Amino acid sequence: MVALIPALAFAAIIGSGLMAGLFFIFSVCIMQALSRLPPEQGIAAMNAINEVIQNPLFLTAFMGTALLGLILVGAAFFSGGQGSWLLAAGGLAYVVGTLLVTMVFNVPLNDALAAASGEAAREIWQKQYLTDWVWWNHVRTVTSIGALALFVLGFARS
Repeated sequence: MVALIPALAFAAIIGSGLMAGLFFIFSVCIMQALSRLPPEQGIAAMNAINEVIQNPLFLTAFMGTALLGLILVGAAFFSGGQGSWLLAAGGLAYVVGTLLVTMVFNVPLNDALAAASGEAAREIWQKQYLTDWVWWNHVRTVTSIGALALFVLGFARS
């Protein structure tokens, strides 16, 4: 198992880097652009994004990185060393700040927006989505960048 840690860490670096980039672009560009559209257009665009993002490539990177993070947490208890603990910290940051935040905060708002129509959809969009969803996306951005940094540091020391 210890011999696999560098390869697992390298894969976690790639996965967390992809996710950090995705969440970053939503935080600094996409959501600001969608908020400038009339609500109906912003809602339609966001619903379309939420549909197409659920594909094998995204899910492999998103869920696969979480699985790698959990494996690296477990591996730290068997291998020890500063690099392993940094990798474990990266895994925890990713699982808690990226995966769990997505599942607990962002996905329910995605589902609510998709299920609503008319005035109800506009209200969710303006009063929750453009505030709460965006704030939780900032959390995912910061934690996935933090996980990436911890994975890189742990990889360099292992």
